[in-house]
Amino acid sequence: MSSNTAVDGDDERPPRVVALGGGHGLHASLSALRRVTTDVTAIVTVADDGGSSGRLRQELGVLPPGDLRMALAALCGDDEWGHTWSQVLQHRFRSEGDLHGHAVGNLLIVALWELLGDSVAGLDWVGQLLGAHGRVLPMSSVPLEIVAEVQGADPERPGELRTVRGQVACASTGGSVRTISLVPEAPPASKQALKAVREADWVVFGPGSWFTSVLPHLLVPELAEALVTTRARRLVTLNLSPQRGETDHFRPETYLEVLREHAPKLGVDVVLADHGTVEEPLPLDQMVRALGGSLELDRLSRDDGTPRHDTELLAAAFERILAR
Repeated sequence: MSSNTAVDGDDERPPRVVALGGGHGLHASLSALRRVTTDVTAIVTVADDGGSSGRLRQELGVLPPGDLRMALAALCGDDEWGHTWSQVLQHRFRSEGDLHGHAVGNLLIVALWELLGDSVAGLDWVGQLLGAHGRVLPMSSVPLEIVAEVQGADPERPGELRTVRGQVACASTGGSVRTISLVPEAPPASKQALKAVREADWVVFGPGSWFTSVLPHLLVPELAEALVTTRARRLVTLNLSPQRGETDHFRPETYLEVLREHAPKLGVDVVLADHGTVEEPLPLDQMVRALGGSLELDRLSRDDGTPRHDTELLAAAFERILAR
């Protein structure tokens, strides 16, 4: 797929795109975006407290590397070098000892952080090794904790609100997440992330775990301000299906309602959704217009029956939108 160009003065250049999120959702958007522009920056959540990332975070006091690793893997090329390094980065050890469950990429990233003493420089070095088609940055320079207000966590008290702490607990709660906050309350943003947002042509939110991967960016004060004031246009890519606990019973427009609740000053230019998941387009279209944007409905999902985005279809949709 060809790369689009954007006009910058008299020179043509590829559009500068910043993608926000974490985990599998950000992996999907980056895998598509690197096919349509050569200037991609991922800004990644740093609140994971489970699995290999959680263990490294607790033992060494570092940023959780897992979502950063997945973003780097998504930016690997389709040639043999990129494919091989993507597999290496994602490989997990299987043993009866302490290495069990650790991802190779997590250990590589943390090793570079310890050697260089700089989280961004460490990620840049990994990106160079992989031949990554873009850059990966942490959303904040310190590890974060997500705190959620959850309704119905106790089935016997469905109307009761309960506080749930930690990304894993929030993502796996038996109730419905209503709002989230961060600890520390006003964490410092990555300076490189702020610069990337201010210089972007497009900022892409989603797809991904809405409360634990997408919305946290809007709770980092400096980053939220940059996202509101940037000259970049803003694209929201909606999920293909609700996520148990986090977004149970969400309608397509509910994602945008929650986005507005957490960032009332944030405008949206385009909302991209899979036409097969939008049974009633009118409420969604009305919500999109209320945010100042336009709705794009395309076929985006795979044909295998799983709620996953097809990379080529998503890339084609991104290419059409970024060319505006």
